[in-house]
Amino acid sequence: MLSLGLLWRALSSGGHEAREKEDDHQAHHRPEAPSRTAADAAMEQEQERALEVYDIIRTIRDPEKPNTLEELDVVTESCVEVHEIGEDEYLVTIRFTPTVPHCSLATLIGLCLRIKLQRCLPFKHKLEIYISEGAHSTEEDINKQINDKERVAAAMENPHLREIVEQCVLDPD
Repeated sequence: MLSLGLLWRALSSGGHEAREKEDDHQAHHRPEAPSRTAADAAMEQEQERALEVYDIIRTIRDPEKPNTLEELDVVTESCVEVHEIGEDEYLVTIRFTPTVPHCSLATLIGLCLRIKLQRCLPFKHKLEIYISEGAHSTEEDINKQINDKERVAAAMENPHLREIVEQCVLDPD
């Protein structure tokens, strides 16, 4: 009987000790809940900035139609990218899609995007605006024009062009 008691105790305590060791091992090697890293915070900030940009450009009116660029799918949330390039400075990239590949007003739409963002973005930024790849027959030429500060300034000196841009970027009531 004594030997069975000792055996039982040995098995019971041995199993218990082994379980304690295993529990202790698991407690020390459990994956910790993911902590919010600086990279996560930066990525979240960039996503918030992208939504902020989209909210600004989605209400721009098409120069020919009574619709907004959002309604015509010229701009979508996914066409806006924002990346931090310095302390509190961001690179904002817009890739818009004209309604037809030979749209004669694609340059004007790009100009409207640039002017509205220059006026309304509440944070320091560098702005790049492009036509979505393959979406227009002269996309390279238009991309150069809408990203050239001198050409943009010259265009905005034209009173007729400036009036059209002002009407397109006017916030809806």
